[in-house]
Amino acid sequence: MLSSFRFFHVLLFAIASFSCQKQEKINPVASASNSIEIGLIDSLYSEILGESRTVWVHVPNSAKNTLFGDRTYPVLYLLDGSAHFHSVSGMINQLSTKNGNMIVPEMVVVAILNTNRSKDLTPTRVEIDTFTGDSIAYESGGGGAFLDFIEKELIPHVEKKYPVAPYRTFVGHSFGGLSVLNALISKPDLFNNYIAIDPSLWWDNQAFMKTADSILTTNTYTGKSLYIGVANTMSDKQTIETVMDDTTRSTLHIRSNLEFANSIESKKENGLEFNWKYYGNDTHGSVPLITEYDALRFMFPWYAFKNINQIYDPNSDAIDLLNSIATHFGLVSDQFGYAVLPPAGLINDIGYTKMRLKKFEDAHTFFDLNIKNYPDVSNVYDSKGDCFLAEGDSLKALEYFTKALEVGPNEYSQPKIDAIKGAMAK
Repeated sequence: MLSSFRFFHVLLFAIASFSCQKQEKINPVASASNSIEIGLIDSLYSEILGESRTVWVHVPNSAKNTLFGDRTYPVLYLLDGSAHFHSVSGMINQLSTKNGNMIVPEMVVVAILNTNRSKDLTPTRVEIDTFTGDSIAYESGGGGAFLDFIEKELIPHVEKKYPVAPYRTFVGHSFGGLSVLNALISKPDLFNNYIAIDPSLWWDNQAFMKTADSILTTNTYTGKSLYIGVANTMSDKQTIETVMDDTTRSTLHIRSNLEFANSIESKKENGLEFNWKYYGNDTHGSVPLITEYDALRFMFPWYAFKNINQIYDPNSDAIDLLNSIATHFGLVSDQFGYAVLPPAGLINDIGYTKMRLKKFEDAHTFFDLNIKNYPDVSNVYDSKGDCFLAEGDSLKALEYFTKALEVGPNEYSQPKIDAIKGAMAK
C-alpha cells in the first residue's frame, strides 16, 4: 500500500494529466487539414422557387464539444449571405464567447446566397425605375414566394439538420432590408427579431413603405423587435434635418428611411420593441457591420449576466452565486420562450475554481447542479469524481468515475479508475 500522502499525490498527478487531455479536446487549435473552418456549404431544392438554393451555415464551436452533451442555439438568417457571412458569424462569436463575453447568445448563422436578388428581395413587381423613369431591366416582385421558401422549406430543413432552437433573427441590407420589413408585416410570427439595414424603402415610389407603415400602426407586435440602420447617402451640404425638405430623387432613399423610422418610433401602442440609428459616418456600403453590432446589442439586453464579476470572484458565496445564476437564466428562458439551463461548461468552470481553492463543499454544490441539469452527460459525473479525488476520497471518486462510464463512453474516466485501483493494489 502507498502511504496516504504518496497515494494522494499519485492520484492528483493522474487527474491533472487526464484533465489536460479533456481540455485539449474542448479547444482544438486547428482541424486535421490545418485549416480554420467557420462554416459549411449546404443546399436544398426549392419546389416553391423551382431551383436549388445554397446556404452557408456557421455552427458554434461549442456544439462540437461533446463533453457537455448536445446543445441547441438561436438561429440567425442572413440575406446576401456571401457578403456578410464572415463578419456576422465572427461578430457573434466575439460577443458571445471571447474574453468572457456573454453579451449575445451563441447562434447558428444561416447565410442565404442569391440567385436572382432583385426578384427575391422585392415585395412588389415594378416596371418603371423610380429614379430615372425608364423601364426596369431586372425582375422584381418575387418577395412573397421567397419568404414562403424560407418559411416552408428552408427553416424546416435547418431545424431538421442543425442544432437550432425556435428563436430566430432575420437580417437584410438594402433590398434585403426591404425583405426583412416585408417579413415583419406579412409573416410576423416567423422571426423574433428583424434587422433592416438601410432598407430600400424608396421601392415602388414608396408604395410598400406606406403599406408597411399602415400595417404596423394597426397590428400588435408584442414580443417582436425591429432595428433599422440608416446610412448617410446625402450630399455634404445636407443634414438629416434639412434633407427632409429636399424634393430631388437623389435623396429619396434617405428621406424614405428617415420618414419611416420616425413614424415607427411614434407608434407606442403596437408592442413592437423598436430602435433605429442614423450613421452619419457610414455610407450605404459600409453601414451593415456597425448596424448589426448595435442591433444585436439592442435585441439582447437581457442576455448578459449582470453579476459577471461574481462568477469569477474566488470569494463569492456559493449560495448567492447559485441564486444569481438561477434568476438570470429564468429571465433568459422567459425571453427565449423555452427553458434555457445554465451552460454545463460554465457551471463546471465554477466548480473547478472552487475545487482549486479547496472549497470542496462549494465545488460539490456546482457539480451537483450540473448532474441535476444534465443527468445524461458523462462528463458531469467525472467532474464530481475529480472533486472527491482532490479531497482525498478515492472510493467516492471511483464511484463517480464508474458512474460516468455507465452514463456514456469517454476517454478520461477509465484511466483515472485504473490509477486508483493500481494505487490501492500496491
